[in-house]
Amino acid sequence: MAKELNEDTGFTVSIKTLVAIGFAMATIISMWFMLQADIEEAKTLPAPPDPEVTRMEFDMKDQMIRQTIMDTKTDVEEIKASIEKIEDKLYK
Repeated sequence: MAKELNEDTGFTVSIKTLVAIGFAMATIISMWFMLQADIEEAKTLPAPPDPEVTRMEFDMKDQMIRQTIMDTKTDVEEIKASIEKIEDKLYK
C-alpha cells in the first residue's frame, strides 16, 4: 500500500545536493539577468542599414548567370556529340 504524505513525513537531502541545486539556481538566474541586459542593449543600438543592390552589381550578376547557362549549353552539346559517337562505334 502507498504511503501517505503528511506533516510527519520526512526526507533527507545531502549538503552536496543542496549546493548543486543552489548553484543551478544561481546559474539560471544570472543567465536571465544577462539576457535581459543584452535585450535592453539591443534595443538602443541603431537599426542595420537596408541592403542595397546597385544596378551595376545586378547587371554583372545577371551577365555571369547568363554566361554560365551558355557554357552549360555548349558542354551539353559536346556531351551529346560524344555519346552519339560512342553509340555509333558500339552498334557498328
